Amino acid sequence: MKIVRFSHQGTTSYGLLEGSSIAVLSGSPFEKIEKTGKVVPLDAVRVLAPVAPSKLVCVGLNYTLHAEESGVPVPEEPMLFMCAPSAIIADGEQIQLDNADDRIDFEAEIGIVVGRRARNVAASDAGDYIFGYTCANDVSNRVLQKKDGQFTRAKSFDTYKPVGPVIETDLDPDNVDIKLWQNGELRQSSNTNDMIFPIARIFEFVSGIMTLEPGDLIITGTPSGVGPMASGDEIVIEIEKIGRLHSRVA
Repeated sequence: MKIVRFSHQGTTSYGLLEGSSIAVLSGSPFEKIEKTGKVVPLDAVRVLAPVAPSKLVCVGLNYTLHAEESGVPVPEEPMLFMCAPSAIIADGEQIQLDNADDRIDFEAEIGIVVGRRARNVAASDAGDYIFGYTCANDVSNRVLQKKDGQFTRAKSFDTYKPVGPVIETDLDPDNVDIKLWQNGELRQSSNTNDMIFPIARIFEFVSGIMTLEPGDLIITGTPSGVGPMASGDEIVIEIEKIGRLHSRVA
């Protein structure tokens, strides 16, 4: 299923994307998936980011080729950092660069959407707690990242986490193509099978540190090919079977 979160006539709802229509759901899909019987056209709504998480957990250096291009050793365990959930924007919204001088990079990533409260979940049980997957762009100010020695400021500016357009609930996350285009030119092209730590291992690791709540988001690292963005750029991220996430840079 492809789950969307949207605004229509002043109300925010979840729904099932069915072609060019949305079947409206009753309440939160993290509790149960129940149709109301109401259907609205996709072009009549404002599509929102598919999650509004209490926590945005990020994994760094999780693709072998990206670690090589960065000139750093492959980590022995997932490298975690936190970003502000207020940085999240929806498909089609603008990325607002924090300044015009620093190098600010795109990073295509697959995101894990938590479906149930989770703490100390074994990798073998992770699938029971994961609701689905989405596309994300981990926009990063490299100058501030180097200056600070940690990542919170460099990656938490408002608009620095485009997410969407949907949550796909039926997916093998460890074997899907992940691509990014900048102004129509392919910049990143890989497969999640290049991940150092697979999805279930990441979920086990994160839930061993903190309690995860329904709707929380874990973004899982980027493949090789990251590069800088400039005002006016169009960035498109595509993850196989999920869809395409579009952003303009301002």
